[in-house]
Amino acid sequence: MRMLILGRGKTGRVVAEVARERGHSVQVLDARENQDAGSLTPPSLASFDVILDFTTPEAVVPNLRACLATGARVVVGTTGWYEHLADMRSLALRKDAGLLYSANFSFGVQMLYQVAKLLGNEAEGYTFQIDETHHAEKVDSPSGTALTLQKVLASTTHGSHATITAHRVQDAIGTHRLEVFTADERMVVEHQALSRRSFAFGAVRAAEWLSRRTGCYDFQDVFQEILR
Repeated sequence: MRMLILGRGKTGRVVAEVARERGHSVQVLDARENQDAGSLTPPSLASFDVILDFTTPEAVVPNLRACLATGARVVVGTTGWYEHLADMRSLALRKDAGLLYSANFSFGVQMLYQVAKLLGNEAEGYTFQIDETHHAEKVDSPSGTALTLQKVLASTTHGSHATITAHRVQDAIGTHRLEVFTADERMVVEHQALSRRSFAFGAVRAAEWLSRRTGCYDFQDVFQEILR
């Protein structure tokens, strides 16, 4: 497949590396080459099977508008734009495009969400707390993953009032810890990202899956199908 990766940051570079390892042809555009989505014209997008966005909250919405308007398939790993999700979903459906988004493409994090849902439904009388740590340059705080974890718990019977504490440490990649406790006992479920390859691998697998589909998908809802 031919993949266009938007963003040449730390994660975008690893996504490109993993995609090439899996045999895909890859082109990367950084912010200077794609100001205000100016490079995302219908002719320039026509030769790509799927586009992956790992840019910034400010850039992602113009990028999505330009790509989805052409009927393209787009995987979004950028966070901080979900207030525009309804509009982007509507555009994707109108243009028969494909949109797949996630705050975190790690399969391990998706399993963390599942464990959180189980605990939230079963742990009556417990307090729920989310603690996350990321590198100092991360733009959004709390992280999109922590907010998604909080949302998952909000949908459960007993975990609806989970609080989030966010930390920013110079070179940290990402740690999310769910603590569930009473005065008498404490349970901890933690996911540590040891490298960005776990995010990149999940994003490339998501792109491979989306390349044959249209519609709008949350990775959380389809990752088990992608994993197979």
